[in-house]
Amino acid sequence: MNVVIFGCGRTGSVLALQLAARGHKVWVIEQNPDALKRLGKNHNCEIIIGSGIDEDVLLAANIENADAFFAVTRGDNSNLMAAQIVRMKYKVPYVCVKVADPHRAEAYRKLGYECVTASSLVAGYMRDWLMKEPFKTLDTYNELPPELEF
Repeated sequence: MNVVIFGCGRTGSVLALQLAARGHKVWVIEQNPDALKRLGKNHNCEIIIGSGIDEDVLLAANIENADAFFAVTRGDNSNLMAAQIVRMKYKVPYVCVKVADPHRAEAYRKLGYECVTASSLVAGYMRDWLMKEPFKTLDTYNELPPELEF
């Protein structure tokens, strides 16, 4: 598969390395060249310096032929904007977004975006580990708890 990853922080770098190790063609978009150190020296990824909301950068990352796009920067707004551009303009079949704000993630899930809220995922796994309950699906952990609903 052709995969584009926007963000080379902890999440993006590990994801890029895992997918490249499985033989997928991976493009990593990152604004901060120092962040690319997380990939190591033999990462087998194509690197594009820039922002995933810049269409010239997306084109340089082969977005027109991408099978999947991951927006995994620290910025919810940038991630969601990039996801919208990639899904609406370039019709990338698989678009996944890291979203820190559970309310915002819930709103975008209702629009059909695959959103991962790391804090909810980690907290759910930890709770289930402690309670010795079986681990659940991503969707289950991403559900907005009733206590957080408006």
